[in-house]
Amino acid sequence: MPRFVVLAILFALTLPAGWAQRPVVPRALPPNPYAPVEDVAGLPRVLLIGDSISEGYTAPVQKLLRGKANVHRIPENGGPTKNGLAKIEGWLGTGKWDVIHFNWGLHDLMFDPSTHPDPAQYEKDQLALYEKNLRALTARLKQTGAKLIWASSTPLPEIMSSPRTPSHRASMVKVYNDVAAKIMAENGIPIDDLNAYVTPVEDKMQKPHDVHFSVEGSEFLALKVAEEIAKALPPVRSGDTVK
Repeated sequence: MPRFVVLAILFALTLPAGWAQRPVVPRALPPNPYAPVEDVAGLPRVLLIGDSISEGYTAPVQKLLRGKANVHRIPENGGPTKNGLAKIEGWLGTGKWDVIHFNWGLHDLMFDPSTHPDPAQYEKDQLALYEKNLRALTARLKQTGAKLIWASSTPLPEIMSSPRTPSHRASMVKVYNDVAAKIMAENGIPIDDLNAYVTPVEDKMQKPHDVHFSVEGSEFLALKVAEEIAKALPPVRSGDTVK
């Protein structure tokens, strides 16, 4: 008898009883943040703008606000403010938005200043560019007439596991959040402080050495996002029918 056949038989004999009959349970996949949204007549329309963090909480927010709002998101990762300026018109489209929940920040601050001739000056210039771009984006969003909600950027681990993502940028999250908070205060825009909300449980909700959150972490963020959006929702218009 061939040796590999003998080994296969021995391996099978060592398995616990009933092992072969155990069903294979497929690993649950995160919900698709880009699933099409069909508006329900009479419900207010909400737009989520953000990066991959918002991708994680989009579907849970949609579920939490089902029957209360038509929750859409931009059709891609929002990336840095530079990308927002280039694509904001297409993201807003021609429809009316009642509430816009938005964030930019992590993609703007995740760079390695040491790769530039004058790291300190480059750091200063990039922060100034972020402020300039965010002011322009905020002004454009105000023109929509929607109620705006700014979401603070979530924490960064000090050491990142991905070689594509620079480490030692965690302290800059507060710096960028402070700049954004100043802009929002000047414009009377409420802040959904996701950073303060998730930081106490960051080690339980965020993937190790990763900017992203687990499924449970994204659902945790969604609770706060949905709560803040619900506060801003207008009442269902008289005469409209909600199906």
